[in-house]
Amino acid sequence: MGIIKGGILGGFRNKAGAVIGSYWRRLDIIKGIPRISGKAPSQKQIDQRAKFKLVTGFFAWISDLIDIGYKHLSEIDTPMNVAVSYHLKEAITGTSPNFTIDYSKVKFSQGSLKMPNSMSVISTTPGELDFTWVNFGSEGKKQDDSDTLTILVFCPSLFEFVSIRNVATRSAQAYTLSLPVELSGEEVHVYVSFNSVRVPELVSSSRHMGLISVL
Repeated sequence: MGIIKGGILGGFRNKAGAVIGSYWRRLDIIKGIPRISGKAPSQKQIDQRAKFKLVTGFFAWISDLIDIGYKHLSEIDTPMNVAVSYHLKEAITGTSPNFTIDYSKVKFSQGSLKMPNSMSVISTTPGELDFTWVNFGSEGKKQDDSDTLTILVFCPSLFEFVSIRNVATRSAQAYTLSLPVELSGEEVHVYVSFNSVRVPELVSSSRHMGLISVL
């Protein structure tokens, strides 16, 4: 039974005949009961499902970063939905059924906070990544000495993720990340972003730093 709390023009909850009412992210939603189809899916539908599974399977491991990096982009869709939609359009490569993610196009964050200049990452010590960048000081809310660094490391061969948030300020201009021992000798994709401390919802677009060989 559906319950209408706001009168005939108000939203309602639960099932009423062939429709279901709900309240989601500040919106009153009415949708029909889905029909079960015995029709075989088309190749296009099969491909889309494969791509969707590929992207969601990847981002499920870094949902905490997605929640922060995409939170400000929509008041209706969830951060994960926004991120998945973007990567389905921009980061899938290959042909059916051998779809893959182009890891160089992965973005765990999108925003207008400025990234530092001349940022680089190298591995000169076993099991470590050394990050350096140039800081030219504060520049309004788009760039501040107190902005903090977030790092994501992904190893395709082991399908292993390492993420760490707010580990160094923009003014520090350097940071060394110690990796799990099993990543020594592996190639890893490295991504970085900065978050504002003064304006919490302000983030930078994450940057792919390349495929790095870990000593």
